[in-house]
Formats: sequence, structure tokens, C-alpha cells
Amino acid sequence: MIRIHQVLATLGYGDAIGHEVLAIQRVLRAAGYESEIFIETADERLESMTRDYRELVDFSRPDNLLLHHFSLGSRASRTAFALPDRMALIYHNITPVEYFVGVHRTLARQCFRGRRELQAYADRCDLALGDSEFNRHDLEALGFPRTAVLPVVPDFSHLNRASNRFVADQFDDEWTNILFVGRVVANKKIEDLIRFFHAYHTTFNPRSRLLIVGAFSMFERYFAALNHLTEALDLSHVHFVGQVSDDELVAYYEVADLFLCASEHEGFCVPLIEAFYKQIPVLAYAATAVPSTMDGAGVLYDDKDPRHVAALMHAMVSDCALQGAIVQAQTAAVGRLQGKDFAGTLLGFIDQILTAPRAREPKVAFDFWHQFDAAQELEELRMYRPSIYKALP
Repeated sequence: MIRIHQVLATLGYGDAIGHEVLAIQRVLRAAGYESEIFIETADERLESMTRDYRELVDFSRPDNLLLHHFSLGSRASRTAFALPDRMALIYHNITPVEYFVGVHRTLARQCFRGRRELQAYADRCDLALGDSEFNRHDLEALGFPRTAVLPVVPDFSHLNRASNRFVADQFDDEWTNILFVGRVVANKKIEDLIRFFHAYHTTFNPRSRLLIVGAFSMFERYFAALNHLTEALDLSHVHFVGQVSDDELVAYYEVADLFLCASEHEGFCVPLIEAFYKQIPVLAYAATAVPSTMDGAGVLYDDKDPRHVAALMHAMVSDCALQGAIVQAQTAAVGRLQGKDFAGTLLGFIDQILTAPRAREPKVAFDFWHQFDAAQELEELRMYRPSIYKALP
């Protein structure tokens, strides 16, 4: 019997990749496949649903299929690469390293190495799937010969619950609530959100607040810089909420008057669709995958002048007829997304992989990845430090 397993570095609770991994497992098991999830680390709430990636060696069979979720290079990735199983890559994009230089040195190094390592899989995979057309184009540019799109169809069940009463009582008042949901990391350009809000707050609506919902742990240097910016702008109504539970997230969506996004790099951006689903007008920067994710709904901007964005915010918040038209278009976009046959598309790709000639099995020596790293480091020296390269034996 063919078994189809998933492998990834980290399974997070409540994030987009975590939801997709669990949805894929449900589809595979419903279709009769044995399917496990192999990880390096997992949120403690999900650990019981996973296996340690080192067990993958015992489960490996040449006729099995590994669905490898790639976002950063990892020990789990390198283990999966070396096994004889067929492989399909599911690519969630890697944030460009320049967003983390000077902010998080370790993550900058991981992003650089992850993107470099990704290229090694071009000949290893039977099929490489992006979860958006933007990601598929990225795979194509990296030399993957067989690419396609496995669409993200968000699971909204976590939003169909009663909201947290404490959050609702705290923020459900006569003030205007501007909301952003997502990790507090540099590519999300939280500093731009703060500048936009400052312009809106001081020019149009002093009875307004900015709610930033998302984890900021591990990014203390960036978080400190954001706090310094709010102090420099004398803003007392910017709230960094941190990571929240599902009922708290529901409450923040329900008290929001506008969802504002300034992110410059997204592979898909699920919170935009969650805001659509919760009927909150969305204003987002038109970068990377964001326009295709919004599918003609919401409002996009490409000018980051704070006065320009503040004027758009004011128009969307103050005009009820405009709000209604925006929300109606967003609801239609959610309907189109939910109408996509995720299970049928996934199983169709699996049939395509299993019936086609397979990619050649990897020939991996015991020191393959050490050799790979060394070769890449030499190439970097050749390109950027040629005198040192020429001096090497």
C-alpha cells in the first residue's frame, strides 16, 4: 500500500501552514491513505498528532510519497531529501533575507541558507506546488521544471465561536479600531502601520486606536524599535496585543472597523481572507501575493505616503455606503475561494505524481550536505571576495 506522509520543520498552532498540514492529513486519510506528520518541533497542543522526523527513516519506502512543506532549510528537510521515497514539494515562500539583516541575525542566516538549499530540490521532486501563483512563479524562477498551485482554502472554524468577553468590553466602544493580525516581523512593515495610523489619528480621527495582534517573541530588537517609534510620535493608542487564543482573535475581528496591512512580502496572507470572512473592510499594500489573494476585493494601495493612506482609511471608515460595497465584494471573494475543490485538487496532483515516471532517486553520500554547504560558501567567495577565492589552495 502506498503511504503519503508530510514532513516539515515546525507545526505551529493556529498558523496558516499548520491549518494546511492538518487539512491535508484529513483529506489523505479520508481517501484511504495512511498518513503521518513528521516534524522537528511542534506546539505542545499538537505534539500528540505528530512524529519525530528521525522516525521517518523507519517509515521510508521507495513507493511512498513525501509531501515536503518547505519554508526554511532544516534537519527534517535534509533527512527527507536523502530517502528513496517519491517527493512533492509544497512551498510556502521564504522571506527575503534583507528584511532581517540587523534585526534578527539568526533568522537572516536561516532565510539565506533556506533559499540556497531550496534549489537542491529542483531535481529531487516529482512536482513542486506553490500555495499561490506568486509562490509558483518563485519556484519556476529557481529552476523547478514541474510546478503547479495547490490553493490555500482557509479553515474558518476557529472564527465561528463566541468572542472573548474581556476583549470585547475593553475595545467595543465609540472609538475607531484599526486592526492588523500577523507576526510582528520586519517584512510586515509594522513601522509603516504606525506611521499611517499616526497620520490618520492626528489628521482625521483622534478617537481611534491601532490594534496589532500577533506574536513578537524572538524579535525583541525589532519590537523595541517599534516601541521607540510610537514614543517618538507620542502615540498612546497603539496596542501590541501579542499572540491570542481563538476566542480572543474572534473578539478583535469583531471590534475592528478596518483591517490595515502594509506588508511587503507575503506568500499568501491568510489574515486578509479572515478579515474578509468577518466582514471587515480591508486596506492592503499591493505587494507580492497580496493582490491575487484579495482577488479583486478590498482596497489596494501602492503609495506609502502616510497622508495618502490616512485619507484612504478615513474614506473607508466614514462612508457607510462605501463600506457596504467593499464588504459585499469581499464576501463574494470568500465564496469563490471556498468554492475551490481543495481535496479534489490535492488528490488529482497525487494521482498525477503516482502515475508519472518518478524523478531519479537521490544519490546522497554521508557528507552530502557538508559538501553542498562548502560548495555554496566557495561560490559566495568567488562572487563577492574573489581575491580570497583565488588565494585558496
